[in-house]
Amino acid sequence: MLKLTMPAILQYVRHLFGVGKATTREAILEIKHWRQLTRENQSCMTEFIFLGLSSEPRVEAVLFMVFLVFYLLTVVGNIIITTVIRIDPQLHVPMYFFLINLSFLDICYISTNVPQMLVNLLSRKKTISFMGCAVQMYLSLAFGMTECFLLGVMAYDRYVAICHTLQYRVIMNRKVCAQMAVMSWTCSLLSSMVINVMTLRLPFCGPNTLNHYFCEVPAVLTLACTDTSLTEMVVFIFSILIVFIPFLLIVVSYICILSAILQIHSAHGRAKAFSTCGSHLTVVTLFYGTAIFMYMRPRSQSSRDRDKAIAVFYTIVTPMLNPLIYTLRNKEVKRALRRMVIRHRFSRRM
Repeated sequence: MLKLTMPAILQYVRHLFGVGKATTREAILEIKHWRQLTRENQSCMTEFIFLGLSSEPRVEAVLFMVFLVFYLLTVVGNIIITTVIRIDPQLHVPMYFFLINLSFLDICYISTNVPQMLVNLLSRKKTISFMGCAVQMYLSLAFGMTECFLLGVMAYDRYVAICHTLQYRVIMNRKVCAQMAVMSWTCSLLSSMVINVMTLRLPFCGPNTLNHYFCEVPAVLTLACTDTSLTEMVVFIFSILIVFIPFLLIVVSYICILSAILQIHSAHGRAKAFSTCGSHLTVVTLFYGTAIFMYMRPRSQSSRDRDKAIAVFYTIVTPMLNPLIYTLRNKEVKRALRRMVIRHRFSRRM
């Protein structure tokens, strides 16, 4: 705007501010002042309003009960898995170390969004503060990224266990497992911070209504009153790196696993190998299927309602199903759970 010619500047200032006579310096000062006020107005948004999943009170009451049950099942189920693994010495192996990480992650992931959503389902005004939205967006993205990394690491663990059975304890020792877990969490927290900072630096000058039930980057970007193509490009690049690379590791690992299983002659050995990988493969399919569809496709106005339904699946349904899948499809966990129940009953009788 300051690159305009002198007559154009004077005409603009007279028209906008009602200035009769303005020198060049006065015109520039007025324009700078106007731009500063505009910036202040753009950054004065203090809260966001959620449209939620429904505007019908009866539907909201049903959704409240459903998601409350889902939330309680997720928290209780993952606490049980963590307790069983920590108590039973037979489960003190790398596979279950990562499963404890995944259980803790699922509790954090679902607790980031669902409590706020449950409150909003009972409230007329479904709001969240700007800072609350920033924290929710950061944590939900970071936990989602961490799940991608952990699922990739768990696939590599299964590959080593089946394809390099004799060297398994040496390759996947306690130090290596800890380093893999720390790297998964650290990379995710830092990557989420980059995306979050880029998103929150955009000007938000209204409207402040989010067509979602929690603060998610794609939904928040639609409210920015400026070009978001650079931020969307960064989100897409990070999605490729953090979603696709672990997914590629999973695919390669399972190709090698399948090749090794087919070389096992005994039917019992093949069945045991398949059962070991079955629960993890089910979780991978559920989580990655929805995450890839959500973050690695073009944006469109008509897809927002569908995006909310997809988000429900990978932020609420998948964390709830994880403990069920790992207990129902895993014989070792079921046996350990039975032993824990028997010990508890015996101790009560004593």
